[in-house]
Amino acid sequence: MSNDAIVLLKQDHKEIKALFNEFQQAGENATKKKGDIVDRILELLTVHTYIENECMYPETRKLLPDLEDDVLESYEEHHVADVLCLELAAMKPEDERFDAKTMVLIENVTHHIEEEEEEWFPKVREGLGRKKLQEIGERMIELKKKAPRKPTEPKAMKKAVDAVTA
Repeated sequence: MSNDAIVLLKQDHKEIKALFNEFQQAGENATKKKGDIVDRILELLTVHTYIENECMYPETRKLLPDLEDDVLESYEEHHVADVLCLELAAMKPEDERFDAKTMVLIENVTHHIEEEEEEWFPKVREGLGRKKLQEIGERMIELKKKAPRKPTEPKAMKKAVDAVTA
């Protein structure tokens, strides 16, 4: 397993996108299945957002000040996703707006993933280099072990609030 921060984040993106696709293919009446998929999406996004907000974004912001605007935009995109995740966590799959809210989450996160992978990651890789990305990746691996798993956990909510003022 790689310890490169960008490789780790791309692995998370791949898992998240697979769940998005599974949700979209589940069918209109697959209420129970969609609820289970959304539970897994919320867990992956909660962990992923936590390690980015706790490690990747602050490190990049400190080491590559020219990317400040990209980092701030990422914080804002995470904030929108955090709000949607919190709302979905409080909903039942049979609620009228569950599918619609999930689709908005999918659209927002897909945009964020595309922007990171196509625009931001190449700049970060060029600016930080392999050794620094491996150091950040090692920290992310450790953080992932103790990261919150649900958007409603206090540690996840605190990080969501902290990211607004970062």
